[in-house]
Amino acid sequence: MKTLKSANIDSIKTLVYPLAFGMIVLALWQFQVIHEWFGADTFTLPLPSRIIRILFDNFGKMTTDIKATVIVAIGGLTLGSILGFVLAMIATIAPHWGKGGLSIATAFNAIPIIAIAPIFNNLTKDFSSDPNTRSMLAKMLVVMITCTVSMAINAYRGFTELKPFSLDLFKSYAASPATVFFKLRLPNCVPNIFTALRISVPACVISAMVSEYFAEYIIGVGRQIRENIVLAQYATAWSYIVIACLIGIAMYALLLLAEGLALKNRTSK
Repeated sequence: MKTLKSANIDSIKTLVYPLAFGMIVLALWQFQVIHEWFGADTFTLPLPSRIIRILFDNFGKMTTDIKATVIVAIGGLTLGSILGFVLAMIATIAPHWGKGGLSIATAFNAIPIIAIAPIFNNLTKDFSSDPNTRSMLAKMLVVMITCTVSMAINAYRGFTELKPFSLDLFKSYAASPATVFFKLRLPNCVPNIFTALRISVPACVISAMVSEYFAEYIIGVGRQIRENIVLAQYATAWSYIVIACLIGIAMYALLLLAEGLALKNRTSK
């Protein structure tokens, strides 16, 4: 069994090693070693110092795009997680119908984002006279489809993969289905919910930015990456790529913090 000291050392190594690797890559990038390896120039692959300078100089203008992408990512993640959780509940309560719903949801998840994004743009064109509003809705629906399956599958596993004899114990006490659900299945499902969110959080950021490529309203980090590449403004495009990475890292860090607080009593035992 690991001591507290060795556990702390492992935690430090987990943080230090990736940071050290990242610093080495940045140093090789800044001193143009990577450019020599791949035969790139500083126009298409700008130096990190220039990217950071552009990021700081234009951050005020970028906040609108950042806000739009975060709203789409969080909104779609919320809708998809709720829908997936409901599908998992139905599959648990009514397996005959629910498992079919899970299969359909899985099939929808196999459709590429570049195929469903234009479809949702057409489906939501009459939702509002404001192009920004209907564009945001279309992008959220794309993200929702992306996030539904991971929650549905993992929540269903949490509802059904119970500890040995726990369900028999509840039945021996003549517990009602509602009691079994809220006292046994739902608490058992909580870790699986966070497992699903670990998958969905990075996916929601990626799908939000990809959906922005095809959106009607020109706004968002993903759309700005595309527009600046088309205009050959590669340094600005790279600055938006850095922002996209920071959004994903920040959301994932918040998820890990919430998971640690929610499962603190479970892991401490």
